[in-house]
Amino acid sequence: MPLTDKKIIETRNISRRYVMGHEVVDALKSISISINKGEYVAFMGPSGSGKSTLMNIVGALDTPSGGNYILNGKDVSNMTENELAEIRNKEIAGYGKAERTERALKALKDVGLADRAKHRPNELSGGQRQRVAIARALVNDPSIILADEPTGNLDTKTSYDIMELFDDLHRKGNTIIVVTHEDDIAQYAHRIVRLRDGLVESDKINEHVKDAREIRRQMNIAAAAKAGQEV
Repeated sequence: MPLTDKKIIETRNISRRYVMGHEVVDALKSISISINKGEYVAFMGPSGSGKSTLMNIVGALDTPSGGNYILNGKDVSNMTENELAEIRNKEIAGYGKAERTERALKALKDVGLADRAKHRPNELSGGQRQRVAIARALVNDPSIILADEPTGNLDTKTSYDIMELFDDLHRKGNTIIVVTHEDDIAQYAHRIVRLRDGLVESDKINEHVKDAREIRRQMNIAAAAKAGQEV
């Protein structure tokens, strides 16, 4: 599905202030961004940049102290916790168990784990557990897919597997937001929003998008060549 002009996310001068005793922390200081349906965006920045706070607001886990956040046409800026929970989970409302099971199996197929549907979590590798977590998110048919440090604690090969999965999901029309402090991971996104000190430092189209599938192909060629040398 191609990128569309429909806005999924729009923040209008949002800020987030935390008061801890006598200390006031301005985690976000007026953030205005918009993300269209079908975009693949990375929020990037060092620790303390505000990227996690922005992710929590975008993911309807928190609300801004000021400004407005429009999610898929709805202003969620001043919603209660229960209203936010409903927004997060609205896509599965009204589905019966059989329908949810069918959607879950389809989601597992989408992430390449259809043959592992009956396996217990302790029978899955770290990468497979990550894929299951992504499949759970897909069951809800979400407006956006939020991935917070998606390759954390994974080895290099499994990290490429996960990023290839996000590439595939993006090609199918999903809107994806990856939150990371690693430039290497951000380079898979088609747009990179860099944050620093609670502000947007830059918001640019990525002219050199990394192709996880091509990287995997090159790794396989190198591995085959090395195996041939060792024979």
